Amino acid sequence: MNEKAPDAGYVIPVASSIASFQPLSAAEAKIVAHLKLGDFDRLGDGLRPETEDAERTVRAELLRFLMLGSDDYRSHEKGLRLSGAWVTGILDLEGCRIPRDIGLKDCRFDSPPILRSAIIDNLFLDGSALPGLQADRLEARGCISIRGATVNGEIRLAGARSGGSIEADGVSIISPNSIAIDAAGLEARGGFLLRGADVRGGINLSSARLGGDVNAVGARIERPGEVALNGDGIVAGGDLAMRGATIKGETRLLGARFGGDVDCTSSTLSQADGYALRLDRATIDGAFFLRQEASITGTLDLTATSIGAIDDDQASWPKAGDLLLNRCQYGAFIGGPVDAASRIDWLSRLTPERWKADFWPQPYEQLSMVLREMGHNEDARAVLIAKERLQRRARRARARNPLLRAVLAASDGILAVTLRYGRQPLLALLWLLLFWVVGVVVFAVAERNGAIKPNSPVVLRSLEWTTCALEQTESRYMPSTGQTVPGRAAAGQNQLSCFRDQPEASSYPEFNSVMYSLDVLLPVLAIGQKEYWRPDPSKPNGSFTLNYYFFQSVVGWALSLLAVAGFSGLVKSN
Repeated sequence: MNEKAPDAGYVIPVASSIASFQPLSAAEAKIVAHLKLGDFDRLGDGLRPETEDAERTVRAELLRFLMLGSDDYRSHEKGLRLSGAWVTGILDLEGCRIPRDIGLKDCRFDSPPILRSAIIDNLFLDGSALPGLQADRLEARGCISIRGATVNGEIRLAGARSGGSIEADGVSIISPNSIAIDAAGLEARGGFLLRGADVRGGINLSSARLGGDVNAVGARIERPGEVALNGDGIVAGGDLAMRGATIKGETRLLGARFGGDVDCTSSTLSQADGYALRLDRATIDGAFFLRQEASITGTLDLTATSIGAIDDDQASWPKAGDLLLNRCQYGAFIGGPVDAASRIDWLSRLTPERWKADFWPQPYEQLSMVLREMGHNEDARAVLIAKERLQRRARRARARNPLLRAVLAASDGILAVTLRYGRQPLLALLWLLLFWVVGVVVFAVAERNGAIKPNSPVVLRSLEWTTCALEQTESRYMPSTGQTVPGRAAAGQNQLSCFRDQPEASSYPEFNSVMYSLDVLLPVLAIGQKEYWRPDPSKPNGSFTLNYYFFQSVVGWALSLLAVAGFSGLVKSN
């Protein structure tokens, strides 16, 4: 009876005894003679053969027989352990149940071993040279190890299950322009280890379920222009460690979940004009590390990502236009800058217009919340002010009517100067204080120049006020009395000063520039100065003082209303 090995068209004889393999080569005879003892583990020097050698050549069909055994042959409980062999033919173990280890270290294979749907204990192919490995749906009670192996082809582990880790540290895989490791749907109680690996081709870990880390520290993965590392939907109980790794091509981890950190310290991730690292909708229970000269060439996509904390530095941030943070949530900064200026520069690398959006407010609100929770209240407010400025600019850009744009620009400018868009309402009080001081100076100068007059028609028609407009050397005919009266002002004395010197003016309220300015500025106050005094436009500097009087009154009303609106939050953007 024969069975056909998939994908090869190669007929594998199903032997029932050792006699079926006669004559045995020298290497095969040595293996058969010593294997039952459990202490045989190498041919020659045990190193991987570089040239075919009769002393090391072993048929894959014989190895299969020795692993499975028969009624007249039982392998040792330790399983098959062999190194330094040149394996010819196809080692086809598809669907086999082998309750022992398979250890074929530092061997060279003519054809990819086939372990689809097999059930084994542990698989060791460390240091071996293979043209591929077909192990879809393989179930290993322990680990699957190909450390230091050289593979010229694809490793297929889709749907495989492992009670330990998948160990591929130092492996060299060449499968250019295609998938080098396909482990979609892999389940392992341990992790997936690629430390120091050199992979020319893509790695597919989509929908994998791992109890430990995905560890690619120091690894090099190259698949330019394509997805180099696909971890969509992966769930790992540990870290994604890419410290010092170099990945050319897209690293895509959509909807992934990591119970530990995502560590890109000193890594180089590149996918020019595309996505270098995509973590959108991912959940990172630990921290996201991007520091120590980490380099990202391409877009860093953290859209809707949930991160425990961020540890980064400015030198590692992507360039402007290559950062996506909309709806990203994180708990704190455990490293890197935490001042508003630096973090606003971080957010300035967002360019919504590149993605056909006008503005994303959430990244600014998230940053402000985190800074506030970390105790940086002033920095948090500065971030919200920057958010208001950019959000209002986007609103003006959406307005198609030029008049509406001009009105919005004017109102936004006023709110920016007076209230910082409602984020600093106390600033309105400072503006009130400034105008009060300016008013004190303006009205004090006007008083000294006599450009202030009583705000009473009775006083303005009185003999005392009228005659104070004339010097003592002058006189004027008064029709009301039919008499000519002399002036009362001394030489160089103005009308207001003269009036104050009259005994009849002693009962009239004194002018006070400090209180007058406050009375003009604050509409809610009724100090009484405005009721009794008013700028006189007929006097030098009087027109200016009167105009400023009206201006300060309007400003007072406006600033008062703005202050109320600012404290109540009415002017803030939603």
